Amino acid sequence: MTNNRDEIMWGSTRISYVYSYSKRKTRGLRVYPDLSVVVSTPFDTDIEKIRDFVRRRGEWIVKAQQQFDLHLPKLPPRQYISGETHRYLGRQYRLKIEQGLENSVKCLRGYLLITTKASPKATAAKALLVKWYRLHAATVFAERLRFCHAKAKRLGIPLPHVNIRLMVSRWGSFSLSGRITLNLALIKAPKECIDYVIMHELCHFKEKHHGPRFWGLMTQLMPDYKAKRDKLNYYVE
Repeated sequence: MTNNRDEIMWGSTRISYVYSYSKRKTRGLRVYPDLSVVVSTPFDTDIEKIRDFVRRRGEWIVKAQQQFDLHLPKLPPRQYISGETHRYLGRQYRLKIEQGLENSVKCLRGYLLITTKASPKATAAKALLVKWYRLHAATVFAERLRFCHAKAKRLGIPLPHVNIRLMVSRWGSFSLSGRITLNLALIKAPKECIDYVIMHELCHFKEKHHGPRFWGLMTQLMPDYKAKRDKLNYYVE
């Protein structure tokens, strides 16, 4: 079965999708967690009829995508043992855990070296690594917020207060009080992906919901946001 690529405009939102022909007599449409849209349609269906079908489902597609957008995939728990790989700003490092004179974490030569005063245990290693991530996240997130806000402020978007916490299912969130929260795990992603999440939350100051005007703002402030969004999920643990 051959997949064909096409796209339509729903308001100011561009919806890209793939479609294929099948023996079924009815059309079907699905949205997947990676935000892809897949259409199946009977043989010999005119392309304009397919486009009209997708266009009529535009509101549903956008709502479905927003349910997946900025959500993290579920992954097996980490062990926090020597040899396990962890990421920092998009690069992959191996853990090296050893006993020493102080509790510390150092990033060097492809390793995250965790030193503990007591006998090395996974719980102690995890606590030290999370503390190290949090320390660096505070600096990096503040830097990226200033970078993104320099573009957003011309639209009247204020510089918000940022909270950092470990979130189970989302990269970021926006509160009605005007604060944004960023997932600590985002420090594992490249800066361009951090920028996407920050810009996404900044746009919520103007548009609370993921409608055409919201995505129009994202396109205006970050024309390549889709590429950054697609890249983001590669940098989970």
